[in-house]
Amino acid sequence: MSVAADQAKSARQRPDQYVEPSVSRTKFDREVGEYRALEEEYLSRGWVMTHASFPLVRVMMCAAQLKPPAVIVEVELDFTNYDAEPPSVTLVEPFTHRPYKADELPTILKRTVGAPAGFLPPGLPVGSMVNIQAQQPLMQPPNDPDGLPFLCIAGVREYHEHPAHSGDLWELHRESGAGRLARVLEVIHKYGVEPIADYQVQLALSVTGFIQSSFPE
Repeated sequence: MSVAADQAKSARQRPDQYVEPSVSRTKFDREVGEYRALEEEYLSRGWVMTHASFPLVRVMMCAAQLKPPAVIVEVELDFTNYDAEPPSVTLVEPFTHRPYKADELPTILKRTVGAPAGFLPPGLPVGSMVNIQAQQPLMQPPNDPDGLPFLCIAGVREYHEHPAHSGDLWELHRESGAGRLARVLEVIHKYGVEPIADYQVQLALSVTGFIQSSFPE
């Protein structure tokens, strides 16, 4: 493991395993096994599992639709105490596994959302028909300056630990499949990788001299 990876690992506080390890490990193996069963399909979509050893799974997400394909991000899931707790989800640098800070994220997973029912912008008469949509990032900034951005969906440990979601308990979602490995990866792919259509190229030109095709007599 590289120095950067060691530093990244030590910078994150991993919880102690209080659930019977064999229970969490069995459920972890089920998640990895179901992924492996569809690995060829996932690979065709640009998903590459680079690590799968309890309690960590890492999957590199690539934009397979680009020519040539591009590595976008790596997703790290920590299944400590699964499934008494949901997995922790972190976006990390693909080759060092260092967690991205909020201002470093290669994608913030923008999702289109509609305005709340009954919302009417100021100045419009009552009864006006409007269709208001906004871009909402699923990657949210941390509560404290030293924290990491988190994936704001049910089934992710950081979501359920956030004070704003104190009423949305993990127990309300556990049986629905929230927090499953493939479910989390599908969300990240849908909003962070699938919308990428092409490379953005910026050329900076400078004049350094002239090319002369002939010399006058």
